[in-house]
Amino acid sequence: MTDAATRAAALLGEHRASIDRLDAVLVYTLAERFAHTQAVGRLKAKHDLPPSDPDREATQIARLEAMAVEAGLDPGFAKKFLGFIIEEVIRHHRQHQS
Repeated sequence: MTDAATRAAALLGEHRASIDRLDAVLVYTLAERFAHTQAVGRLKAKHDLPPSDPDREATQIARLEAMAVEAGLDPGFAKKFLGFIIEEVIRHHRQHQS
């Protein structure tokens, strides 16, 4: 292997290690977020509140899109990502209503 190829392989390894660490951060952060949304779902069920809150969801999506722009992330991707999470949260909230 040439020196350039060796350096490229080392850099590739460093990037992959960073990606692996960030994946772990994402998973644990999502787990913490869902623990809180589960608590919200139980509170909503206990107080007979609807499982979804369209105003809150719209505010959160707009907030996340703005943060994405600020962070240099595609806001369309951020919106889809949060939309997926919101759908899952609402599904959990509906389960608490049963």
